[in-house]
Amino acid sequence: MSGIAAIIGRPNAGKSSLFNRFTGTKDAIVDDMPGVTRDRLYGECEHRGKNFYVIDTGGIFGTDTEFSAGIKNHVDEAVKECDVIIFLLDGHDGVTNSDEEIADFIRKASGNSKPVIVAMNKLDDPKHDDLMNDAYSLGFENVVGLSALHKRGVDDLLDLVTDFLPDDNEEFETDENEIRLVIAGKPNVGKSSLLNKITNSERSLVSPIAGTTRDPVDMKVNIDGQNFKIIDTAGLRRRAKFDGDLEYYSFVRTLAAVDRSDIALLLMDARDPCTDQDKKIAAHVVQKGKGLVIVLNKWDLIQQTDGKNKNPADELMKKIRDEMPFLSYAPVVFASALNGRGVLKILQTVLKVNENRRKRIPTNLLNRLMRDVLAFDRLPSDKKGRALKVYYCSQADALPPTFIFFVNRPELVNSSFENHVKNKLRELEDFTGTPVRTFWRGKEG
Repeated sequence: MSGIAAIIGRPNAGKSSLFNRFTGTKDAIVDDMPGVTRDRLYGECEHRGKNFYVIDTGGIFGTDTEFSAGIKNHVDEAVKECDVIIFLLDGHDGVTNSDEEIADFIRKASGNSKPVIVAMNKLDDPKHDDLMNDAYSLGFENVVGLSALHKRGVDDLLDLVTDFLPDDNEEFETDENEIRLVIAGKPNVGKSSLLNKITNSERSLVSPIAGTTRDPVDMKVNIDGQNFKIIDTAGLRRRAKFDGDLEYYSFVRTLAAVDRSDIALLLMDARDPCTDQDKKIAAHVVQKGKGLVIVLNKWDLIQQTDGKNKNPADELMKKIRDEMPFLSYAPVVFASALNGRGVLKILQTVLKVNENRRKRIPTNLLNRLMRDVLAFDRLPSDKKGRALKVYYCSQADALPPTFIFFVNRPELVNSSFENHVKNKLRELEDFTGTPVRTFWRGKEG
């Protein structure tokens, strides 16, 4: 992902409709009643080969409600944290006093440092295009007319948005042997402290205040001959705690940081692991096919408080495997960023995971072993008694390891069988720390 675009405007300007058009979903609630969107919603958008996150915000400077102050705070953070601002107007109403207030609000919140695109919405017919000339009175250079409802002019708007987004070519121009490592976790779990300990520096600000780190901080470092680009991300909070705080947009930036990494360190507090935030980060890492190492930080505190427990590590491992079973392949390291315990083990594990992500199984060996494995398993079948047949398989890619199975009926493959096959693949090769992807194709494929 190459950046964040925020859609801002007064109530009922069509922000949620535009968000849905951008993301190709119906995640945002669309209603004729002003003020339906009160919280922020994020989604992924792709346009002409460029990927970015888009944020839907609540309407501001409309009729005052009990939510108005909170929504304005949200939008203020959106302006500060995004890369591009889409200022949406209602073409039926033209430029209103509220729009002029929003324009001043954007200038003040952004310090005139962010690109702003004024989008005049609801211009459903070309004969109304002259209305968008009024938008220039707001003082912004870039103006587009569109109809989110009918998709008219949306591509033109997307062209402008992607032009203003950060260039993501840099992430592909790194040293081939460089490992891009992202440190992710909820607030105050010790991410900045771990970065400083790994790099033997004080590059990242360390504070006991949750949420001190606002933006990801990239650092290039060579450790024992291995080049790393380490990204320290802002912490995550539960959605319910995003109100009035800056963590929401830092959360979206965390997702973007994971997207451009190779391996993620999921940093959890050993005293309180497997929170909803931890699971959310982990799910995103898996979805994006990144390598993963679970780090249980503040282990020194566990030993002090749980001294009577004979096997606190065993109990924590069981908790992780029980509550996050989809991470059964991820290695777990017990560490203390405060005293340096386990830091060397973290780096050693990262190197091993990086190696595992690149592994390939020769097709002939894969097919022979898969025949032996599948011959003893009861294959899925439908109600008519037609059973799945696996003809052959091949590894299509690495980073992460990806396998294609050619079968008679792909629709017969259920999640239980797919997980079983993935486990068998892991028995054929050491894929510790990396997700394994499988695709099923019929004869036509």
